[in-house]
Amino acid sequence: MGLKEARKRAGLTAAEAGRAVGVSAQNVYNWEAGSYLPEAARLKQLAKLYGCTVDELLSDLDSDSV
Repeated sequence: MGLKEARKRAGLTAAEAGRAVGVSAQNVYNWEAGSYLPEAARLKQLAKLYGCTVDELLSDLDSDSV
């Protein structure tokens, strides 16, 4: 599914998701673009917020990007 798709399925903007986990919308965009990954604790928060698993959030990453 990936970070961006999960956020959109949850009906949230990047700003709303960022506020919910204590970061800026730019952080959310950077995570979604693969510039860097959120910390493990934030991944857990995002999964709960988006109603999915951490594995689903990371499913669009290939082994070369980690």
